[in-house]
Amino acid sequence: MLCPIACFHAGVPEGEGVKKPPVSLWIIHNNRMHTSYIVCGSPGAGKSTYARQLAAARCATLLDIDTVTERLVRIALAQSGHSQDDRDSGYFKENFREPIYDTLFDIARENLPFQDVVIVGPFTREIKDPDWPSRLEHDLGSSIEVHYVQCAQQVRRHRLAHRGDARDLAKLKDWENYIQYYGDEHPPVFDHVLVDGSNPEGYIKSN
Repeated sequence: MLCPIACFHAGVPEGEGVKKPPVSLWIIHNNRMHTSYIVCGSPGAGKSTYARQLAAARCATLLDIDTVTERLVRIALAQSGHSQDDRDSGYFKENFREPIYDTLFDIARENLPFQDVVIVGPFTREIKDPDWPSRLEHDLGSSIEVHYVQCAQQVRRHRLAHRGDARDLAKLKDWENYIQYYGDEHPPVFDHVLVDGSNPEGYIKSN
């Protein structure tokens, strides 16, 4: 669909002998429904690495939960008297989880009229809800494709231990409870693309 845009000559009043050229500008709108690719999985599974490759392959906007919200979350935790590295306490989950995800989806909604979007986050509760993709499709106004990245527990633990992120210390200190919280790698209960996170160099094959 072609949409006309009104054109103006800034700072030039009407009727001063300036002949305005007959300019016609149009925006070409792609009528196809864009896609929201939801990349989810446990910490250390390889979500971010896979999502970067997927976004490049689809020429999509990449929205990683850490990049989008991390700075503000750290400030808010410090201001509330909590550790800036807390990502596992009941306080964090009760007060930050939903606003963080809502922010991701708000930014995705702004971008979807123009291109596909790759959204990266654990989404541990959501993948247990069979109706979540359909609700998300309605909310975002896009088609939804969920990509679930998984790999063995020992690989995830090794990655968390070696990436040197203070946010992972609580997970590593109480690994068994952490594994129970994340459901020990149970995939989504709805249709999804299953990604083997063991080989991050070969996620997306070039055509």
